[in-house]
Amino acid sequence: MKLTGKLIPLAAVVLLSGPLASAQQQIIYPSKGQTPEQQNKDQGECYVWAKQQTGVDPVALAQQSANQPSPTGPQGQRVKGAAGGAVVGTAVGAIAGDAGKGAAIGAVTGTVAGGARQRRQGKAQQQQQQQVQQQTQQSLANYNKAFGACMEGHGYVVK
Repeated sequence: MKLTGKLIPLAAVVLLSGPLASAQQQIIYPSKGQTPEQQNKDQGECYVWAKQQTGVDPVALAQQSANQPSPTGPQGQRVKGAAGGAVVGTAVGAIAGDAGKGAAIGAVTGTVAGGARQRRQGKAQQQQQQQVQQQTQQSLANYNKAFGACMEGHGYVVK
């Protein structure tokens, strides 16, 4: 890739999205006069080395993050609760002598219970997604640390 006539190393241009977007980006300076070609070669070697050391592939993480479908919350819990409550309410109402009133009370009770169940499931799903995001960011931070150490070993300043 060229920008204002200068070659920019591919690894310095990688843009991430999703949970990886907040990952710290590294700035790499060739402090010993390395050419852009040499820097690309060194970055390639350090990519492989850091991947082997940490077991993390940032390209795979970025692809995985980009391919994850949008989370959808639990659906239909209120309707299921209302239907179940109406059935139970009908039975109880029939015993008490008013099946219609029992069904109505059961449907309302079932709707409330279904909504509560839906909120619990949504919250649990959100917590799980946050944990996965934190683990991904920690893995990427470990990879960046290893990559930076390798690049510093090749004579670059990494910030």
